[in-house]
Amino acid sequence: MYLGIDLGTSGVKALLIDANQRIVASANGALDVSRPHAGWSEQAPADWIAATEDAVGQLKRSHPRELAAVKGIGLSGQMHGATLLDAADAVLRPCILWNDTRSFAEAAELDVNPLFRPLTGNIVFPGFTAPKLAWVRNNEPDIFERVAKVLLPKDYLRLWLTGEHISEMSDSAGTSWLDVARRDWSADLLAATGLGVEHMPALVEGTQHGGTLRRQLADTWGIGGDVVVAGGAGDNAASACGMGTVSEGQAFVSIGTSGVLFAANAAYLPNPESAVHTFCHALPNAWHQMGVILSATDSLNWLSSVTGRDAGQLTGELGETLKAPTGVTFLPYLSGERTPHNDAVIRGSFTGLGHESDRAVLTQAVLEGVAFAFRDSLEALRSAGTDLARVTAIGGGSRSRYWLKAIATALDVPVDLPGDGDFGAAFGAARLGLIAAENADPLSVCTPPPTAGSIEPERALSGAFADAYHRYRALYPAIRGVSS
Repeated sequence: MYLGIDLGTSGVKALLIDANQRIVASANGALDVSRPHAGWSEQAPADWIAATEDAVGQLKRSHPRELAAVKGIGLSGQMHGATLLDAADAVLRPCILWNDTRSFAEAAELDVNPLFRPLTGNIVFPGFTAPKLAWVRNNEPDIFERVAKVLLPKDYLRLWLTGEHISEMSDSAGTSWLDVARRDWSADLLAATGLGVEHMPALVEGTQHGGTLRRQLADTWGIGGDVVVAGGAGDNAASACGMGTVSEGQAFVSIGTSGVLFAANAAYLPNPESAVHTFCHALPNAWHQMGVILSATDSLNWLSSVTGRDAGQLTGELGETLKAPTGVTFLPYLSGERTPHNDAVIRGSFTGLGHESDRAVLTQAVLEGVAFAFRDSLEALRSAGTDLARVTAIGGGSRSRYWLKAIATALDVPVDLPGDGDFGAAFGAARLGLIAAENADPLSVCTPPPTAGSIEPERALSGAFADAYHRYRALYPAIRGVSS
């Protein structure tokens, strides 16, 4: 048996697979996000441990025999979070999360440093880890002076699981401290934020041995023998491993809390000016590019909170027949935007509202706005040298066929639907646990699921969607001009 643990923003998922990669069981532990000030987003690392104990505890109660047979564990996690530890591994402050934008000034200052883009292959985004440490140095100097180790969220879980400070390439590429071509920490980039290599965890590939489960935890969970903990992956690279998106030309669109348009690459192809992320993949000698939008299903969840209708009810009111855009446009910049704008200050908006703009019209505009944000990412990927012939849809938003039709039409590419099953980050993490424990061939393990069907672009609405996209594109500079 092999266990995948995915530390997300809203919860921890634990998933068991067998040697044939059949999913045996899964369980979830809930998490909350603290937003003490505008633009802030934090979590207590102790809550990650509690949620993991909850999820694995459920598996122990429901499948004790299977859990006892675990030989490998893989980790996946939300990226970019700054988990600050002192010399005794005590947490110094709440973790500053990926969607926290307080460090936008520090990010801009680091981004103009000529070292960063050539070495990291990326803009220094406010959500990345390095500017968060620069913010702590500027605003919480007493805490900064006590920092002995900086860990990413999943690697704090690894510390609890194994007692070791270890990370891997895909997650570390999102810190702005990794030389992404060399797949190693850059002492020069770390020095720019007042840190050194000694503040960083050791690095392994995602498929390699990244620690051994502590005996105390193994006994608690009823597991005998040594259990390998794989290097693992950041959540998007882990999802790619789950989806088999590991070879040149493969791509997926993830409609989750944030949105990702992900393309696997066989070579390092940086183009930071496009605001596309270029990161190491979880597999050795592989990289990937992705456009990232900060509020995908989060946009629909926001509308749900305002209207008092859950997301399923809102999308259900639209039916499954794709409609032409109404003229109401939604910009999904509820917490700023990454690709293509790199703008932490911009905020969302509705335009074109009229007396006739009912709840269904607003829902339609939200779904279209997110679809057009994915189109922005596609155009950015194209400018970075990657074009996509088709994509596979994953994430909670992919349950809405209406939304998938809107995305297919906005992108003008077919959207494939995987067969029944869970092929997300927890499954990808479990695959990495299998590879590390068995020294298995990564490409033989990380194969794509069967395709259950495809959604083609609605050609009859292509013109209407193209016009709506042009309106969408024109609104950003207009709204930006009045954003504070």
